[in-house]
Amino acid sequence: MAESSDMSGIAGKYPRSIIDLNSRMFQAYVDIIRSKLFFWMGMIRYSSSFINPSWLALDYFRNMEMNRLDEGYPLQTAGDLIELLLFEMNVATKGTMASISALNEYHTKELREVLEAISNSLSDNGSEGFPGYCERQLKIMDAVYNAYPRAILEIGPEYGLHFDNGGHIKAGETERFELYQVLPTEKGVDVRKNGKPMIIVPPYVLGANILAFLPGEKRSYVHAFANRGIPTYIRVIKDIEKTPAVQLMTGEDDALDLKYFSETLVAGYGRPVTLNGYCQGGFMSAIDIMSGRLDGLVDALITCVSPFDGSRSKSLVEYIEHLPSRFRDLGYSIKTLRNGNKVVDGKILSWVFKLKSIENEAPFLSFYRDFTMFDHGWGKSPEINKVAAAISHWLTYDITDLPVGITRLSFDSYTRPVTKDGTLPVRLFENPLNFRSIAQKGIKWLICIAENDDLVDWSAALAPLDFVDAEVAVFPKGHASLATSWSSPASNCSLETKDTLSECNIKTKINAKSAGGRSRGPIEFHLGLDNGSYQD
Repeated sequence: MAESSDMSGIAGKYPRSIIDLNSRMFQAYVDIIRSKLFFWMGMIRYSSSFINPSWLALDYFRNMEMNRLDEGYPLQTAGDLIELLLFEMNVATKGTMASISALNEYHTKELREVLEAISNSLSDNGSEGFPGYCERQLKIMDAVYNAYPRAILEIGPEYGLHFDNGGHIKAGETERFELYQVLPTEKGVDVRKNGKPMIIVPPYVLGANILAFLPGEKRSYVHAFANRGIPTYIRVIKDIEKTPAVQLMTGEDDALDLKYFSETLVAGYGRPVTLNGYCQGGFMSAIDIMSGRLDGLVDALITCVSPFDGSRSKSLVEYIEHLPSRFRDLGYSIKTLRNGNKVVDGKILSWVFKLKSIENEAPFLSFYRDFTMFDHGWGKSPEINKVAAAISHWLTYDITDLPVGITRLSFDSYTRPVTKDGTLPVRLFENPLNFRSIAQKGIKWLICIAENDDLVDWSAALAPLDFVDAEVAVFPKGHASLATSWSSPASNCSLETKDTLSECNIKTKINAKSAGGRSRGPIEFHLGLDNGSYQD
């Protein structure tokens, strides 16, 4: 009798119905097959997305080399090609090691969870069992392979600038650009008629939409200014595929068009303009001021995560230095359009930056990173974050070709240093450009940088401080954070912050001038200029 009682107790720990057990295990088996199918299809998709630009690059490489057959000696060419092969092997090795590390970390964690799930099934202790684990894995894989790409596409109407929704007023146009006023989205906020106008200058590379990231979620760089009543305008480049004037534009065109828009606003408001340039837009705004074409029209400059001396960017310089000098040529990324005009292929440029950061951008690593993003643990379904979907939408759909003349300016600024007297390696209107001229013109300057920026090094962004005084604001996180995170007025380091160094938990201190001992965010900086309370 005692033995029979013990057997009954043991049996009670296991599923009461053999049929139920078989059904659950069969479903687990089906879930495993489906999740593995999604896994391998996802691997293929991520790998293809990363590799596809390489075929374009190979085509441009062949065309460039065919045009250079008569240059140099055969032995020198062979040596350069061998050196290029070694460079490519080094990049591939870094990417492989990063992928192996991610694979090892992920599957070690999964093995631990599988064993725990099996143990839970055997003990029937109420925790996640093996069938539940398999179901959760299937949901995560389905989210990564199906739901996430769909969400990335569907976030489009909420992301970026939409000039047909009544929230913008067209204020000017040239052959290459359109100028739009960004209207407030906050109820009860009116644009100050006598306010100091601002022109926001987006980067050519990143595009304008990132600066209106998610207006409906109050995460928009441009709306952050407009919602404070600031007369806020944004310069938007026309479609390069349809506009020959954009395809052929130069730095001089950029300066003259910005002059035209500034004249329009000065005439309307009776006050000089503040230029607010993000990334490459900050670099272009600064050199446009140095050219002298904006004298009397612009009296203040805000630059956010802008590279002013790319030769000080350690990661990119190290990457370029390992590339044979023969191949450090913008021509390897240029494509010819049907009308015969040449432009820089945006897909190739984006791919090059991925190769530079291969340790973080390897396709398998990206796949595992997205998978981990949806794994919230037992009992929690995968949820797609709007911010993540919008960032992926930007990186997927906002890649565009670039004018050769504009790209050449940035390329030269990364491959040639600023001289000891502050002269830049680029010219406008055949005249030299010098940082010191900004101070001589009386321009008030705020330089905003991101603490963990892996695209623009601090040394590159703060290069002007060797030659001019400027207020510096440091924000947490990475390159796009001022547009995607700190544009929210509810964030703990918003653009309205009065002192980023003391209020934003910045760990790294800098030795730079701050007006009045402060380090103001760009909104606070501009409002200080607007109401005359700016402290020099």
